[in-house]
Amino acid sequence: MSTNLENEQSLLDQKIEKLQLNKDQWAQKSIQEKINALDHILVQIGKLAQRQVDLAVQAKGLPTDEQAEEWLGGPMVQARIARQMKESLVHFSQNQTTGIASKNAHARADGQVVVDIFPHQFLDKMLFMGFKAQLWLDPKVKLDQFQDDTAVFYRQSEPKGKVALVLAAGNVASIGLLDALHKLFVEGQVCLIKFNPVNEYLYEIFDGVLDELIAQGFVALTKGGADIGEYLCQHPKIDEIHITGSDKTHDAIVYGVGEEGKARKERREPRNLKRISSELGNVSPVIVVPGSWTQKEIQFHAQNIATQLTNNAGFNCNAVRMLILHDEWAQKREFLDALRAVLSKIPTRKAYYPGAFDRFAQFKSAHPSMETFGEQAQGHLPWGFVFDVDPNNENDICFKQEAFCGLAGQTALKAKDAKDFLEKAVEFANHQMWGTLNMTLIIDDRTRKVLKSELDHAIASLKYGSIVINHWAALSYGMGVTAWGAYPGHEMHDIQSGIGFVHNSF
Repeated sequence: MSTNLENEQSLLDQKIEKLQLNKDQWAQKSIQEKINALDHILVQIGKLAQRQVDLAVQAKGLPTDEQAEEWLGGPMVQARIARQMKESLVHFSQNQTTGIASKNAHARADGQVVVDIFPHQFLDKMLFMGFKAQLWLDPKVKLDQFQDDTAVFYRQSEPKGKVALVLAAGNVASIGLLDALHKLFVEGQVCLIKFNPVNEYLYEIFDGVLDELIAQGFVALTKGGADIGEYLCQHPKIDEIHITGSDKTHDAIVYGVGEEGKARKERREPRNLKRISSELGNVSPVIVVPGSWTQKEIQFHAQNIATQLTNNAGFNCNAVRMLILHDEWAQKREFLDALRAVLSKIPTRKAYYPGAFDRFAQFKSAHPSMETFGEQAQGHLPWGFVFDVDPNNENDICFKQEAFCGLAGQTALKAKDAKDFLEKAVEFANHQMWGTLNMTLIIDDRTRKVLKSELDHAIASLKYGSIVINHWAALSYGMGVTAWGAYPGHEMHDIQSGIGFVHNSF
């Protein structure tokens, strides 16, 4: 072992020991003290917002006048969710609920409880005009009991603390901070945040935003590569782990690497027995229900899907990865041509995330007919779209592997009509696509009225953590009230999109 690594490990030991000493103190702080901490965090987010955006724009090679995307994916969503957490705590301190009343909930015909959670206040209506959101709760939860499952940590008389390791993702600036806020203020745990080498430039931002909690010994920060991550994951004084990243990284933590790790996974013998929560990506499907669309609708959805693919150069776990159409839809060609036209006008981006060129080449090798838009030059990749993927080839790479770059696919299903297609598309998405994090379903208002009960059944049947109708599923990430995570039920040996939820400010 090198002296440098020994020194790093010694410093990490000291940070973890300090967190261990302070974990119960954090857990037992009053709600007002937690509210005060969030107030300070909100002030610091505002102070450091421009610096955070500037660092991300520079690292990702964006033009200096194209900052909106980094504002939305960074300080704006950070401030939004921190504010909502504060409001929930204020409400709970006053009346033992987090702001959702009994009148906001109802039971479906099968007894499943549905809670109307958005819009919640006037600001929601102004910022997200026309949008609504619901949580469909675990079927075991009863209508007269659902509020008992909110703010569970704060209902304990003498809560005990834990030390959580937060392994932050490298693609979106808000992820690491929001994961840490969830651990701190929802689960009552102190945090050691390890930055991904891709965006460890955010260290100075988090150091400022969380300065008070760091000084008090409730948060610690560190950088480093896989060796540091391995050391921390195996550390006996780390109680829990939360990871946003890939399923491969998750499996390396749980089972180890190489042949030994593979054998452990096959035997279902984890080497790491800590509680691990995770958000691990998705081959995100977009189901397009056939209808008679106006030119305005065709153009809007072509732009929306192109945005899903090209935002952040395609390095998003909620980017469109598979467009599912009706094979005999009369407007299929018109819609795909509109999508091609939009993609051809969007400038390429720096492919800043490691492995992007290899992944792109792997998909291109599997599908030589893949259409590209733009040129591969000076660190940029073109946008890629694999049209007409055979739906009967269940092992096609487009169905089973997240490209994690500016690349997506399209397939078409044969069906008698829109009703038959919707049923088949739900089945296809549930069983053919890898992952269960999020999906989008597009349906025009005329068809929606005709298929009202069928659409309701489709939503109930889809096995995805977030289902967004007529817009990009990334909305669920940024709202902070819809709970962001995989469809419940995954096990460690088949983790797919992960276990658990974050951004759950109610």
